[in-house]
Amino acid sequence: MKIVFLETDTLGDDVDYSPFYDLGEVIRYPRSDVQENAKRILEADVLVVNKIPMNEEILKHAKNLKLICLTATGTNIVDFNYTNQRGITVANVKSYSTQSVVQHTFALLFYIYEKLSHYDRFVKSGEYAASDVFSHFDKKFHELFGKTWGIIGLGEIGRGVAEVAKAFGCNVIYYSTSGRNQNSEVEQVSFETLLERSDIVSIHAPLNEKTENLIGMEALKRMKSSAVLLNLGRGKIIEEEALVTALETGEIAGAGLDVISEEPIHPDNPLLRMKDSTKLIVTPHIAWATVEARSRCLEEVHKNIISFLKGEERNIVKA
Repeated sequence: MKIVFLETDTLGDDVDYSPFYDLGEVIRYPRSDVQENAKRILEADVLVVNKIPMNEEILKHAKNLKLICLTATGTNIVDFNYTNQRGITVANVKSYSTQSVVQHTFALLFYIYEKLSHYDRFVKSGEYAASDVFSHFDKKFHELFGKTWGIIGLGEIGRGVAEVAKAFGCNVIYYSTSGRNQNSEVEQVSFETLLERSDIVSIHAPLNEKTENLIGMEALKRMKSSAVLLNLGRGKIIEEEALVTALETGEIAGAGLDVISEEPIHPDNPLLRMKDSTKLIVTPHIAWATVEARSRCLEEVHKNIISFLKGEERNIVKA
């Protein structure tokens, strides 16, 4: 059996590939090459990918291909009409990064909420050393206790965020973009109510026709001027020009983003206009990428291949 990895750079150089060598021949390519991808998989039985579109154009000459393993939960890169026609099985990975994304949600929040960039600069600039006062709090900040945390998308990650927010003493409410998620332990509200009541709004929803551009200027104007917006879902859920304008005009107090509309970020993205780190922090899609989560992701892929070989339907995606 030949197993071909097309994008190992997306998993990092510190994860362990050795278990795969017990299954057959393993070929690893660090990154996608549009001109070479189709050639690289000609003799593959199993293909492991992350972002490369899996369609007829790239797969049509891979006559031995039986299984596509995604190193992600989302399956939007797969043309299921074609893979189903070919009888190619597709398997994804689930729940491998939940703890990491929950953790990063709060990392983004506290960076903005407690004005940490400002106070770090104050100390390191020498201003604190020159001060005759033991403390310094010119930039006002608040405690989470008693605040309302609004969650858009109460899936596994959203529920994890809700638990931690409650531990900090927050009142948690949520809006289900699909209408399918029901949770008796968290108050469900309308989208408009969530925006109006929340001190913190965090997004943990997938990108689809219901969520694309969900947060535009109209939505931002409904939010409190003291509110913080966090996006750990998908970049295109937020209209980025509207967000920057809202931050510049004080419609909302701050934002923390781990996902943006185009990744890597385009040089003319309006987010780069906002230089004030007390109002905006942007990280390069790393919420999922702790050492532990990346290792779990690869372990899940290995288990998916083993299960496939045994005829078991583990994480098989049917669409």
